[in-house]
Amino acid sequence: MATREEIIRQIRKALGRPLDGPSVIGESALAPAPPLVGILPIIPPEELLPKFEAELTKVAGIAHRAANRQGLEEILQTILSQAHAKSVVLSRNPLLAELKLDPRLREWGVGISVWQSPGYAESGDASQRAFAEASLAANVGITGVEYALAETGSLVVTSSTEGAQLVSLAPPVHVALYRRSQLLASLDEVIERLAVAGHPDLPLPGRSVVFITGTSRTADIEQILIRGVHGPGEVHAILVEEACFSST
Repeated sequence: MATREEIIRQIRKALGRPLDGPSVIGESALAPAPPLVGILPIIPPEELLPKFEAELTKVAGIAHRAANRQGLEEILQTILSQAHAKSVVLSRNPLLAELKLDPRLREWGVGISVWQSPGYAESGDASQRAFAEASLAANVGITGVEYALAETGSLVVTSSTEGAQLVSLAPPVHVALYRRSQLLASLDEVIERLAVAGHPDLPLPGRSVVFITGTSRTADIEQILIRGVHGPGEVHAILVEEACFSST
């Protein structure tokens, strides 16, 4: 049986390396690889929103901009009308509470179920089952986001902020609201900012992080693209400008 040194010598010979180099695996005389600069172009701050909207459109998402409260309500009413929505589920994202969407939707005659505070999941199996059933029966699910990722047009949604991920996954139409401050250019930036536990023995703030890039789709059968099989067939992202928070 060949010794360790003999094996290393054979590897060096095959790679054209000096046979008398360092014997510790992992040491290398090769120069370090240059940094990955210029692989993806940097997105200037002023181009974040157009880039996000363009990439979202490429994956069959629909981008909206709400400049004020009236504009936001008109967008929502149009989406609900086109979806023939009689029932809507809301996540617990604080943005939705700030906008007072729950009472406003009820005024429009829409049935509402809301995932409540962080302790809601521990309030009993019956509550969880009831909300799951409401999500599966709802026409529209409305959430906030953790971030909007410009380079891929993705919505980053976490269970820490939203609560039940069913809101964004079960209804056939998903509506996500976001602020300009939540726009990020790259995946690296998203990963740097996502909340993680400070100690291995502590639980993560959220059990799941979902990157939603356009509508649900599959081409498993005869390579024919079908949308909405495993999740929403329609995804809307609404930019909520600060003026939307007045007169609420």
